[in-house]
This record gives sequence, structure tokens and C-alpha cells, in this order.
Amino acid sequence: MSEINALYYQYIGTPIGELEVCSSQTAIRSIYFVDSHRQQQENDITQEACRQLRAYFGGALTCFDLPLQAQGTPFQHKVWQMLAKIPYGTTCSYADIAQRMDNPKAVRAVGAANGRNPLSIVVPCHRVIGANGKLTGYAGGLPRKSWLLNLEHAQQQGNLL
Repeated sequence: MSEINALYYQYIGTPIGELEVCSSQTAIRSIYFVDSHRQQQENDITQEACRQLRAYFGGALTCFDLPLQAQGTPFQHKVWQMLAKIPYGTTCSYADIAQRMDNPKAVRAVGAANGRNPLSIVVPCHRVIGANGKLTGYAGGLPRKSWLLNLEHAQQQGNLL
């Protein structure tokens, strides 16, 4: 792989499992919960992402500031941009997002794009719940989604877990 196309991987332990941070030379490509490791080869971007993730889990960061470069369709990118606008400590439904995109019939497509979000936590797909207020699918698993929402809610209330 040429230097320009190189990918860098760094791992960070969190209270809810290990995260793999993958970046190119210029931006974060993905952040996933993982059970196994590739060979770690970090760069300045993965190091900064891990620093910000530690701060988030420590309750000191509510908004990420990272260069992002997720792979996806134009529709997925639109959904992910909407996810990034969901304020820390709040939730919304798939229908809310579809409505904000001026496409109220796209609820299922929004759900599918949400499920393919490659930037866990940083693009907060965990903040999307069902229209009935119940937790719905999360690639990291519902226990992790619940934990993340509880962390943010506790921080909003000024309490640490």
C-alpha cells in the first residue's frame, strides 16, 4: 500500500469495550467496537481521536473536533451529518431525522444509514431511539447504547456515573 493510501490503527480501552480507531493520513475513517486487534500503527490523528475519546468517557468532552472521512453514499453522508447535530445528552427518533431532511417517508432508509455509521460515538448514532421512546438497534449492542446515553444524561445532570 502506498504511503498516501496507508491506514493507521490504534486501540483504546473504554468502560464498555475496546474501540478500534482507523485513520488515513488526513482523517478518521472508522471507529468500531472490536474483539480482536490488527497490528497497531498509530499516527497523530489516531492519537488525537483516542485523547478525545478518553476525555468523552471521562466526562470532560461533549463535542468532538476531528477530521472525518467516512466512506458512504451521499444519502448516508446526509444522515450522518444530521446525527452529528444531535446535541450531547439528548435523543431523537429516526422519524425526526427524516423530517429534518425534508423526507418524512425515509424513516427506514434513515435507520439503515444510521446502522452503517462507521464513526461510533463521534457521530452519535447512539442518540437515536425509536419513535416510542424505546432503545432500538445499535451496532455496538443495546447495553452499550444504554450506557452511553446514561453517561451523557448523568453529565447533563452534573453527576458522574
